[in-house]
Amino acid sequence: HLRKKLGITREQCLDRVAAALQLARQYADDIEFSAEDATRSDVAFLAEVARTAIAFGATTINIPDTVGYAVPELYGEFIRSLRERVPNSSKAVWSVHCHNDLGMAVANSLAGVKIGGARQVECTINGLGERAGNCSLEEVVMAVRTRRDYFQLDLGIDTTQIVAASRMVSQTTGFVVQPNKAVVGANAFAHASGIHQDGVLKARDTYEIMRAEDVGWAANKIVLGKLSGRNAFKQRLQELGISMESEGEINAAFARFKDLADRKSDIFDEDILALVSEESVHSEPDHYRLLALSQHSETGERPHAAVAFAAGSTEFHAESDGNGPVDASLKAIETKVQSGAELMLYSVNAITSGSTESQGEVTVRLQHGGRVVNGVGADPDIVVASAKAYLSALNKLHSKAERVAAQG
Repeated sequence: HLRKKLGITREQCLDRVAAALQLARQYADDIEFSAEDATRSDVAFLAEVARTAIAFGATTINIPDTVGYAVPELYGEFIRSLRERVPNSSKAVWSVHCHNDLGMAVANSLAGVKIGGARQVECTINGLGERAGNCSLEEVVMAVRTRRDYFQLDLGIDTTQIVAASRMVSQTTGFVVQPNKAVVGANAFAHASGIHQDGVLKARDTYEIMRAEDVGWAANKIVLGKLSGRNAFKQRLQELGISMESEGEINAAFARFKDLADRKSDIFDEDILALVSEESVHSEPDHYRLLALSQHSETGERPHAAVAFAAGSTEFHAESDGNGPVDASLKAIETKVQSGAELMLYSVNAITSGSTESQGEVTVRLQHGGRVVNGVGADPDIVVASAKAYLSALNKLHSKAERVAAQG
C-alpha cells in the first residue's frame, strides 16, 4: 500500500499520521485512527504507526482485516502482540473491523476481543458490506451475551430491538435476509427434527441456547381486522414502537390498512409493519400512482397485463405481453413511462408465514443516470405488489430528477 498505492516511504507515512492527527485534534477530542489492510502489514512498523497515532491524539486504534484474509487465532494473537509492542497502548481503545470474504468476520472479531483485548467491534446489521459483507452485529452481540461465561463482558445493548432493526435495514436496502441467517433469519429458531421439537416442548433449554423473544422475535399475532377503527390501529402502532410525525401520516397508513383488511381477513403485526414501511417509501412525492391492474395467464399462452396508472394529473392505460404476469405488468408501465431505467434487483418476501393469504412484499431496485433507488410494494396479490414497487421506485427517480433540475 505504501509503495504501490500511496508512493511514500515509511518515514513519510509516520509524518502523515502525525500531521493528520494534529489537524483532527483541532476539530474533535475523540478520534479513531484506522490502518487499512492491517492484518497483512509488518507488525513492527504497524506498532510504530499506532504509537505515533496515540501520541498525537488518537483515542481509538482500529485494526481492519480489510480483505477478509485473517483467521481467528492468528488475528487475536496479532492484536495482542501489537498492543504489547505499543508502549502507550493503554491510552486508546483498540478496535476490530473484519470483512467476511472467507466467512470468518464474526469469529475473527470475537477472537480480537477475547485474545487480543479489543473493546470495540465495528460491525453492521445483517452483516451488510462490500463484497461478502462485514461482521454481523446481531451475531457478535448474541455470542457475547449468550457466552458471557466465556467473554466476561457486558454490552449495554437492548437485544429485543435486533429483529426490528434487521427488518428495517432489509426493507430499506432491498437485501432480503436469508432464512437460515443466524439470529435474524426466519428459520433461526425453527426446529424441524421431531426429536428436537419434543425436547423444546418439554424444556426449551434442551435445544435453545437463547430465547427468540430476547432478540425481538414474536409469534404471529392477529391484532386487528376489518371492523377495527382508527383508534385501535393507532394504539397498535404505539405498542409496536412506531411513531408518526403527524395525523396525516397516521390517516394515510390507516387508509392502507382498511384497504388491506377488505381483502385479507387476518391482520398480523408483520402486515402493519409492512404498511408503515410502504408508507415511509411513499414519503417521496406520489407522481406515479397505480389505479388498476388486470392480467391474464393461461398454460401455453403468453401472459398479458393491462395497467391503469396516474402520472401527475394524467391517467394512462397500457397493455403488454411478457414472460410472466409480473414481467407483462412492468413492461406495460414502461410503454408509457419510458424511463430507460435498468432493473437491478427484484425480490419477493412473504410478510407472514403459514398461509397462502399472506401479503407479498416486493422490492425493486432501479438504476438510471448514475442514480440507484429502491421501491417497495406490499399486497396479497404479488403482481399488484410488483407494480406498486416499480412505481414507487419510479417516483424516487422522478423526485431526484426534479431536485437536480431545480438545483441546475
